[in-house]
Amino acid sequence: MDLIGWVIFLVALLFSVMLHETGHFVTAKKFGMKVTRYFVGFGPTIWSTRRGETEYGVKALPFGGFVKIIGMHSLDDVDDPADEPRSFRRQPAWQRIIVLCAGSFMHFVLAFLLIFGLALGIGIANQNTTQLGTISTCVAANLTQLNNGTCTASDQASPAKLAGLRVGDEVTAFNGTPVSNWTQLGNAIRRAPAGSPATITVKRDGQTLILHTTLAQVSGRSGAYLGIAPAVVFQVANPIRAAQYAGSSFGQVIVGSAKAVAALPGALPKLFSKDRGSTAAGQVSSVVGAAEATGAAVAANVGWQYKVSFVLLLVASLNIFVGVFNMLPLLPLDGGHVAVIVWERIRAWFARLRGRPDPGLVDMAKLLPVSFSIFLVLMFFGIVLVLADIVNPLNIGGG
Repeated sequence: MDLIGWVIFLVALLFSVMLHETGHFVTAKKFGMKVTRYFVGFGPTIWSTRRGETEYGVKALPFGGFVKIIGMHSLDDVDDPADEPRSFRRQPAWQRIIVLCAGSFMHFVLAFLLIFGLALGIGIANQNTTQLGTISTCVAANLTQLNNGTCTASDQASPAKLAGLRVGDEVTAFNGTPVSNWTQLGNAIRRAPAGSPATITVKRDGQTLILHTTLAQVSGRSGAYLGIAPAVVFQVANPIRAAQYAGSSFGQVIVGSAKAVAALPGALPKLFSKDRGSTAAGQVSSVVGAAEATGAAVAANVGWQYKVSFVLLLVASLNIFVGVFNMLPLLPLDGGHVAVIVWERIRAWFARLRGRPDPGLVDMAKLLPVSFSIFLVLMFFGIVLVLADIVNPLNIGGG
């Protein structure tokens, strides 16, 4: 585990959470709602100050943050009855919906700017090539050492090193089967039995070479191991291309996230299996897994461009996922509260059609069992994912 990588990820995560809360805060203030607290963290208060009617502060446990808007729903008591007209629940439905959606909107803005800035400043990475960028010197004893890129004196030399592969070689075939991109090459390596002989055809300095080796096995990792990783080429984009890249990446993350969440229930049995990475369970991870991946990327023996690109794309992807997930019409998520407001307006519309008075706010007491049940389900999946990422971490990278 790389401590610097963990710190980078956790700081980015905390910043994202507080940006989410800032979205709620700014829009609530804009519409004249009374916001009494804006805090970073939870637990005992370390420091706070009051500006106008709002208390700003920092709490001891930096695991998120919160904004307190008075009168959020029918169960939220208002301390001073004179403030009721400024409570959240008394504002027009469209204003309440904007305030609730503002948190996810901030996630989306941050993600887009990160990807856009990455394309402009560092460039768009192309690593779906068969050109070799890294040759591992050893066969790691286990998955943890593999992710950390560490070798010990007792580790055997990697099959790639024994074959004589070099950085810059372009692989054209594996075991006689032509390959034109990294996906094909990686799949071919993983499908081959560990301990079996392998033939690698490469182009080097204009010449075609045929190299031979025996594939290895890394404990805790599915498939055979050769010990290679692709070269990454970065091409700086102009603003139009950068915007297109950010937009397409945004869409890909949304589609991928939807597929991963839909597959999660069926993937649970595979979360703790050796072949997790090759199943749907390999497409989902917890905060622990994301932090581990950040640490591994920072510690990897690769260029700074790859490290920065990996971290920024990971943080952007996390923000897109959280923003979309938060808008699902499920309590206690913001999307669930939006659904309640929409139902209130539908109910009011039907009442007007029948010449009856507006039924008013939904009784949240009746929805508490539903909200609590969904919360327990989310907690269950969250805990299972964390445990899986601790005892059966995913391997990021080469073959």
